[in-house]
Order: sequence, then C-alpha cells, then structure tokens
Amino acid sequence: MRFPLRRYWALLTLYLAPQRPHVALLAALIVGTTALQSLTPQVVRGFIDATQSAAPARSLLLAAALYLGMSVAQRAATVGAANIGLNISLTATNAMRADLLRHCLDLDMSFHKRHPPGELIERISGDVAALGNFFSQFSIRVAGNALLVLGILALVFREDARVGLGLAAYGALTFAALGAVQSAAVTRWAEARQASAEQSAFLEERITDTEDVRANAGESYVLAGFARRADALLRAQRRARLAGQLATVVTNTLFALGFALALGVGASLYSRGALTIGTVYLLAAYTRMIFDPLENLREQSQDLQQATAAIERVDALLRRRPAVCDAPAAPAATTRTSLPQRALAVAFQRVSFRYEESDEGEERPADEEAAEVLHDVSFRLEPGRVLGLLGRTGSGKTTIARLLFRLYDPATGTIRLDGVDLRSIPLAALRERVGLVTQDVQLFRATVRENLTFFREGIDDERLLAVLNELGLTPWLRALPHGLDTDLSAGGHGVSAGEAQLLALARVYLRDPSVVVLDEASSRLDPATERRLETALDRLLVGRTAIVIAHRLATIRRADDVLVLDRGRVVEHGARVTLAADARSRFAALLRTGLETDLDSTPPRRLEVAR
Repeated sequence: MRFPLRRYWALLTLYLAPQRPHVALLAALIVGTTALQSLTPQVVRGFIDATQSAAPARSLLLAAALYLGMSVAQRAATVGAANIGLNISLTATNAMRADLLRHCLDLDMSFHKRHPPGELIERISGDVAALGNFFSQFSIRVAGNALLVLGILALVFREDARVGLGLAAYGALTFAALGAVQSAAVTRWAEARQASAEQSAFLEERITDTEDVRANAGESYVLAGFARRADALLRAQRRARLAGQLATVVTNTLFALGFALALGVGASLYSRGALTIGTVYLLAAYTRMIFDPLENLREQSQDLQQATAAIERVDALLRRRPAVCDAPAAPAATTRTSLPQRALAVAFQRVSFRYEESDEGEERPADEEAAEVLHDVSFRLEPGRVLGLLGRTGSGKTTIARLLFRLYDPATGTIRLDGVDLRSIPLAALRERVGLVTQDVQLFRATVRENLTFFREGIDDERLLAVLNELGLTPWLRALPHGLDTDLSAGGHGVSAGEAQLLALARVYLRDPSVVVLDEASSRLDPATERRLETALDRLLVGRTAIVIAHRLATIRRADDVLVLDRGRVVEHGARVTLAADARSRFAALLRTGLETDLDSTPPRRLEVAR
C-alpha cells in the first residue's frame, strides 16, 4: 500500500494540534460507541437464554431496558461524534486552504505562468475537500473499528475458540484483499484529480474570455474542448470508482462466505448441545457485526485512496519553493529592512534575463542569447528623475518593470535601488517603496474603499477623500449612490477605463512610493480622459523617481531621460533634450516621423549621457 506516512502525520500534527480538546472528545465518543456495539449482543444473548430457562419477567424487563438504554446511548454518541467530526473537518480544511492560498500568492510569476488559475483553484478547493474525512475521522475511525474487531474476536474466542479462529481468518483475509486492491486505486484517483484540475483550468480560462469567444464565434471550439476534457474526466473517474468498487465486491463475497460458515458451525454445535440458542445467536450476531467495522474500514480505505492522491498533490504544491524570495539572514550592513521615504536612484548593471517555458530542469536552446529578453542592459536613473522607456513590442520594456518590482530575478547582473542590491531588500519593504501602474487594472467585487486600500486597514476616509480630490475623482465619487461604500463589480464593470486607471493611480498614491513604474497607463483612453489622467500622473510623479514605459511618443513628454531598447539591448540612452536635439539619434527620428515602428529601421547608435 503506497501511502506517505511521514506526510500523513505531519498534516495531522499541523492541523489537528490546535483542536486537541475536540479531537479527544471525538475519540472518547467513538471508543464509547465501539464498546456499546460490542456489548449489546451480550445483553440480547442473556435475554434469549433467560426466556429459554423461564426466568422471571422482572429479569427480562431489566434486560430489555438495558438494551434500550445502550441503544439510545450508542445513537447519541454517534450523532455527537458526527457533529464534532464535521467541525474538526471544516476547521482543518479551511486552515489548509488558507495556507495553500498564502503559499500560492508567495510563488513567483514563472510558476503562475505555467499553472492557470483553474488548476490552482482545484488544488486549493477540490484536493483539500478530499481530505475532509481524512482530517476529522480517518485515524480515529480506523482505530475505533480496529478496536471493535479485536473486541469481537476476543469475545468470540471466549465463547468458542474454533469459531474465533474462523472469524480471525476471515478478518485477516479481508484486510489482505483490501490491501491488494488499494494500490491500484490510489493511482486511479490521482489520475481523476488531475483530469478534474485540467477541466477546471479550461473552464476558468474560457469563461474569463467569454467576450472574445463570442465575438470570434468560438463557441463550438469551447464546447468541443470542454467535451474532450469532460470525456477524459469521465474515463478517469470511472476507472477510479471501478478500482474502489473492487474492494466492495471482495468484502461482500468474503462476508457471505464467513457468515455462512459461522451459521453452519453454530448450528452444528447447538445440535450437539455444546452451545445454547443464545450463544448461537451471539456468534451469528458477532459474525454479522464484524462486517460493519470491516465495511467501515473499506470505506475509510476509499477515502484513503482519494486522500493519498490529494496529499501527494497538495504536498507537491507546498514543497515548491518560490524562485524569488527574501535572501537568507545577512549582516545589517548588506541588508535593508526598510527604504527611505524619498526619491531613490535606480541602477541596472549588465542585466540579462530570459523567461523559462517549463519547470526546473529544462535545457536551454543552443542560441541562448537569441532567447534572452534582456541582454547586458545597463543604465542609471538618478533620484527624482523620470525615464522614458521606448522600444517595439517584445523589446523588453515590461520585463524591466517586472525585474524592478522583483516579480522575477535577472539571470545575470545586478539591479540596485538606492545603491542596494534588490536581492538583499526584503520583498515587503521593496514593494512598499516601488509602485506599479499597468494598462490592465484589476478591480474587485468590493467597495470603493476596499478597492482603493487593497483591503489594508488603518487608512482613514479623510486620507482617501484627499487623494481622490487630488486626482480629480471627487465628482465621480459624489455621483456614486453610497460614496466610498458603493460596491464595484468584479472586473470593473460599470467603471470606465479612465476611472479605473485613476483608481489605480489612487492606490499607488496612497502607498506614497519612492519609485513609480507606469506601463503605458493612458494608451487605451480617449483624449479627454487622457488629459485628466495626465494631470493626475503629473501630480503623482512629483518628488518621485519614475520609469514611464511608452508605446506612444506623447507619453514621454514629462521624461528627463530616454532609453531605447531593441531586441533586449540598450541602443540609445541619454537626456531627452539632448537626444531630441541630435538629428542622428533614434529618438529624434521618432519625433520627426511620430512612428515608433521606425525603431528597427534606424541604424543602431548609442549615445550615453547618464550611466
């Protein structure tokens, strides 16, 4: 039986330790239920023998009352155990989901590029749901049922060793059969969970892109893709369930044989006067009763099959370490726990970078340099200055922003902020001092206040109102039915593109960063809205270092310096005024034509003004 015992105990210790009192109470109730189950047939046996010996009616009534009392107590303990077990299960699985979500948020962008949201949702929700019974009752139920089996065998041996040996052989054979079929079932359930994850990932991606799918008449493609994945899931679940049902067939067959044997032995001994009729009932009842804990163990084995597959997948996710993380503890002289609240210098020193397409262990292509997004990029941006970043699509502009925000780490070279290597700055401190505004703004199904603060506490309404007024959003806020308490729809439905961009600027403004990166925030706006956004940007950049990624030349009118990228290399870098005045520069050529497509047609020339 393939089962990760070390991980099993680690999970139990981690998520059940905070619930020790509830777990202890659940264990007591299950043990009590087990004891009542094993003793109830003894009472019935006494009642039957008493009727055969013409015992007084008072003795029969006492036996009946004892039987009823034990039955009621057993049912009450069963209900209590079910309720407590459910509470333990929900508490443990919710804690695990929170840990998995936190872990996924900490993983770097290369991981999220390879694993779509639907797949991760299936890990966090579906796989953890399969562990519900595993957390709440698996160990205790297995122990309780095993204790019940041992108790029944002991009681049967006490009555007749021959029947006890037969019953013990039956139990051993059943356990061996269950162990033989379980290994195959674990593999099948793992395949079923993977098929479910792939289906969830497909649905999440296609539903997110519903607008494009409908606009391009792609409904039939989506339905065909869904049909293929649904068929794969059906086949995988069918194989898994058939493997699980094999245990049922084996158990039921063995039970029928064992029960028939017990009845035959009991009838033979009774006919020879070796047993009373009550004892024959007792042996038959115990033979029937031993089926219940074995059946429960079989059901637990099915849960174990699913839980084992889920544990392996969850454990694989938890063991994955982010490529971008805080550096190990280092001397205070080389590690910054915080950055000054002022404009900071930015420096790239011989930085090269390429995006990995798959998990670790991938071989690099022969032409490694051609595969790089950035190659030997070096520049320095002084505090308080604005750098305009130009280049055709795919030249590496957005990659520079991602590296500065440390969504990725460079393959070679160093990026410094205020003279300190980014790798030696804690991620929380870095992202507190660097603000990023992209073209695509993510708004959540939450209030305006929560969308502005990003759910952070401690920001009062006066500060929010002041920032909105500073960015010219006060008229928009006044038009909302409930002001800051107005609920926004997920994805920004009901909010214009300009308003969404202004809200994104307000988020950054509230953080008061030292460095701001703008990834063409106004590229999709109409002229009137763009003017409002440009005014807000001018206010945002006062007293801050900024990098403006431009797809249009008008965007960099506020830039002090200009850097032109071509296929991941710096081909021109200098002061904007100087480059504009140099008729031979690429930037001057762009200003003359107004077309950024000329970036590749102008002969390469490097003009270094600031380094």
